[in-house]
Amino acid sequence: MVWITTVPEAEATGLLADAYQRQAAALGHPSDFSLLGSLDPNLVAARMDLYRASERCPSALTQRQRLIVAYVTSVRNRTPHCASQVRLKLTHTGVPDHLIHDLDQSRYEYLAPADAAVARYAHKLTCDPGAMAEADVQALRQVGLDDLAIVDANNMCAHLNYVNRIAAGLGLHHQVPADFPAFATTPD
Repeated sequence: MVWITTVPEAEATGLLADAYQRQAAALGHPSDFSLLGSLDPNLVAARMDLYRASERCPSALTQRQRLIVAYVTSVRNRTPHCASQVRLKLTHTGVPDHLIHDLDQSRYEYLAPADAAVARYAHKLTCDPGAMAEADVQALRQVGLDDLAIVDANNMCAHLNYVNRIAAGLGLHHQVPADFPAFATTPD
């Protein structure tokens, strides 16, 4: 499965057990991703806090746009575990399969203008971060995003890049099953 030793839920104590329980309250168990940090309980707790904050930014970014950013980032990083989880969320929120396929192929022209703009932004920030310019932020403003929504899109992309590199670098390469409760992973 993964390439490192992890602490199973039944063996977790103290801060790690508390962190696992935070996620298990909604998901039923700690996620495979949470297990990846289990040798350092402080890291698991901090990652959960960051995940929760990232998912709950009070911006005008729509749920669909947030998912597009997460999906484009995970697909461009070739992270099957993360991409498959976000794909389930896209499907469950009514995004048609043909649009998901377009996202897989980096074809953003068939999306609504604001959706296409966040997809292009996430794509460029993931694949060529050193080439980002003020014009990339201006493109988001031109489709109606305010600065908090831009910060939200930027943070979603940055957070997913972080998560993708942990998953890829430690061997979390399997896809989640089709019945995985993808919306239950965010800890309270």
